[in-house]
Amino acid sequence: MSKPQEFEIKVHSEDPEKKEKPDDKPNLEGSSRLLKDSKEGEGEELSEEDQQLKDQLEMLVERLKEKNTDLYRPALESLRTLIRTSTSSMTSVPKPLKFLRPHYPDLQALYETWTASDDKSLFADILSVLAMTYSDTQPRGTLRYRLLSDALKPTDATLTDPGSWGHEYVRHLAAELGEEYTAREEAEVAEETADSANKQTDVPQLPGTIDDLRNLGKKCATFLLGHNAEPDAVDLLEELEIVNELTEVVDENTFSRVCQYMLRCVNLLPPPDDISFLKTVHKIYVKHDKFPEALSVAIRLNDPDLVREGFNAPGNPLMKRQLAFMLARAGIPFEWLQPPSENEGEDAEADFSEELPEDLVECLSNTNLSTHFRAFGKEVGVADPKSLEDVYKSHLENTRPGTTANIDSARGNLAGTFVNAFVNAGFGNDKLMVEAEEGNSWIYKNKDHGMLSAAASLGLSLLWDTDIGLSHVDKYTYSSEENIKAGALLATGILNCGVRTEADAALALLGDYLENKSVPLKTSAIIGLGLAYAGSHREDLVQYLLPLVESSNTMEIASLAALALGFIFVGSEHGEITGTILQTLMEKAESEDKSLDEKWARYLVLGLGLLYLGLQDASDATIETLKAIEHPISKTAQVIVEASAFAGTGNVLRVQTMLHYCDEHINVGPKEESKDEKKEGDKKEEPERKDDTFQAFAVLGIALIAMGEDIGSEMALRQFNHLMHYGEPIIRKSVPLAIGLVSASNPQLPILDTLSRYSHDNDLSVALNAIFAMGLVGAGTNNARLAQMLRQLAGYYQKEADCLFMVRIAQGLVHMGKGTIGLNPFFSDRSIMSRPAVAGLLATLTAFTDTKGFVLDKYHWMLYFLTPSMYPRFLITLNEDLENIPVTVRVGQAIDVVGQAGKPRTISGFQTHQTPVRLGITERGELATEEYIPFAHVLEGFVILQKNPGWEKEDKMDI
Repeated sequence: MSKPQEFEIKVHSEDPEKKEKPDDKPNLEGSSRLLKDSKEGEGEELSEEDQQLKDQLEMLVERLKEKNTDLYRPALESLRTLIRTSTSSMTSVPKPLKFLRPHYPDLQALYETWTASDDKSLFADILSVLAMTYSDTQPRGTLRYRLLSDALKPTDATLTDPGSWGHEYVRHLAAELGEEYTAREEAEVAEETADSANKQTDVPQLPGTIDDLRNLGKKCATFLLGHNAEPDAVDLLEELEIVNELTEVVDENTFSRVCQYMLRCVNLLPPPDDISFLKTVHKIYVKHDKFPEALSVAIRLNDPDLVREGFNAPGNPLMKRQLAFMLARAGIPFEWLQPPSENEGEDAEADFSEELPEDLVECLSNTNLSTHFRAFGKEVGVADPKSLEDVYKSHLENTRPGTTANIDSARGNLAGTFVNAFVNAGFGNDKLMVEAEEGNSWIYKNKDHGMLSAAASLGLSLLWDTDIGLSHVDKYTYSSEENIKAGALLATGILNCGVRTEADAALALLGDYLENKSVPLKTSAIIGLGLAYAGSHREDLVQYLLPLVESSNTMEIASLAALALGFIFVGSEHGEITGTILQTLMEKAESEDKSLDEKWARYLVLGLGLLYLGLQDASDATIETLKAIEHPISKTAQVIVEASAFAGTGNVLRVQTMLHYCDEHINVGPKEESKDEKKEGDKKEEPERKDDTFQAFAVLGIALIAMGEDIGSEMALRQFNHLMHYGEPIIRKSVPLAIGLVSASNPQLPILDTLSRYSHDNDLSVALNAIFAMGLVGAGTNNARLAQMLRQLAGYYQKEADCLFMVRIAQGLVHMGKGTIGLNPFFSDRSIMSRPAVAGLLATLTAFTDTKGFVLDKYHWMLYFLTPSMYPRFLITLNEDLENIPVTVRVGQAIDVVGQAGKPRTISGFQTHQTPVRLGITERGELATEEYIPFAHVLEGFVILQKNPGWEKEDKMDI
């Protein structure tokens, strides 16, 4: 038994076709020896059955060589039948192909002598199959004869289906189609005639046009789809650049697997292929009435028309509500849903919201988010307020007794303000602020600018609660203390973040203060509006904020107004705002205004970058304009706009561009060592010192582009390691921030260890940022290991006031919302990026690019920029009346099952819970029974369920 097997493999791997090239002598000898061996072998070892088959095939080949044309057709038919009916194992070539292999050159020559006819078409068809055995010496032979066979068919005849020759043949053909298409594309591109002439001599020119190739490709794709090879079909059509035609080829059995595969490919494709894939997936989902899936793709495409069509498509009111919940989670502007109308302005909007049923408006506005969130907190057992000591657990810190006296109590209280706000966010019952007795509020335990943050923390504690929240905040707006009043304005903005109300309270309360003489009141009103309307694209806000961006204002006001506009119009490519920001930059650069060198300038350009968040190539014109501005800020602006435009795309080329920015060593010299902390104001005294702020944003840019996609994030982390070793101080202190951005609310052990190492760095600015990044990475996860690390750091830095302040902030972030609120901007199974959330994270990290100038100075309120990114990590199941119903669900680690055969498990290591449940960032939920049918395709956030009508019957049968 072993001998024939040995012989089979030997014949399979030989290379006899080399005899066609007489000039290649050594090969000829080798191949002829192999041929001889195989012929001898055949003589000895063929079984009776095989010998009979061999003789029969040789006889048929002889028939084709005879003059009698009547015998051709039956001989070809017999050959076809023999080849088709033969079976082959995984390791061996089918027998007929093996025996016909030596005759292939003769048959080729014979083919050329025949006249065009139906018989010749069949002959070409058979040669196409035989060519598979010669693919290494005669490239694309299979495809050549396939095309010839189709060309020889009469115009009215149906073309033979390549699938009739079996799976291996189709795969072979698909591979050759891709090669041929690429070769033709390259030939078109090569303008030099010499090049194309060479190409033609190497490979015989294949018949057929590009359209013929594509038609054949579609046939192969249809076969592959029918035989569970969806990825192969998608790849083939992608190579032939006709992915958009998949819509016609897929059916109800294959579309879901095809779409899953295509969505996973999007992150790995260069533009514009990624967009064309998403559009094709959207078309397929729409065609098959998969409304939630289609809407989620429309949100990813950021296309208002598709979102509106997707929202209006279903007739079922329950499905509509589910879609409304999805839109509210993504922060999609209300305006996108209204049909484009003649009567522009606010009247149109008012009419539109009246047309929608009230329940839909409630879902779209996130009105009940606060109520549901608090009920969820009760259910999970975290409704009671946490005190600062519950978070710090200072009795576990290994501090030496008697050394705590020198801590600045105001600093400690300020840290307590933020910890209390983050930990009790959204529950509205904390002891220090909301529940505090009149006159005994925590606000009065802070000094000066600390009062601003303390008053604003009220907004975070009452997050999303627009009714009760405003009455709590209101009493502080009448305070005679300017900072408390400013804090109350900021609190008004914070608590309206992500929730829309008919009353529009934020605009009514904050609009009056935009022209105020007092800077704290003015800045708080600006940022309050930015946070309250983040992502809403409200045109009526432009008239309030845009005049503040113009160059007549101070840099602080202009920058924060630009940032607020960036928040509100995130990813909108708003022409008027873009024009004004660019004009301000140009005017200030031309008049050599010193204010462009201030630390605030980075927020002016960040506001510009946010307008292009996720828009890819739409930012090209703006980047070109920025290049014309002759000032160092221009380079920072280019980096920010480019990184924002490609946020979350995983675009490798853009990451490389960012790395190139990082490899410039700008200020190397003896002065660099003596002062590692960069202050922009210093560079006028030392003319040789150049501005290197852009490098800090280039590092954040790498993280911004790579996040949301596992492979890219992993590669980015490795790059950060290199940058930490070899980068300048400005780069080193940005790396921890970038790590925090790549895995916000996703504490993986290697990342925690890396950050722990950086948090003990000699350069304190690196250590500060690393400690904050630890808070970002563990935000809202209650991660015990991380909490332990932070307690150790509190002991380590007990005499270092700045670092201790940052450790406290990080502790507050780790226990954010008592473990129920996350910061990760990706949702719906980590497939959709929430633009307002990314904007919030970016604005916060920008403050940390100059930690001493912003957060550790009097602008610690910038930590509240995280508000748009804060969202509960829950799964709440609702019945048809939008009331909470407990259902059994399984929650486990999400597994990627794309392209796997059958119906594999999508989660591993699951636990069974009753809803509502908390979902970690890498977790996924699925219903444990089939009692209910969910309207959403991903169990996350609010999911509406409908009773399964077939369930009771099954239940009775079990009894």
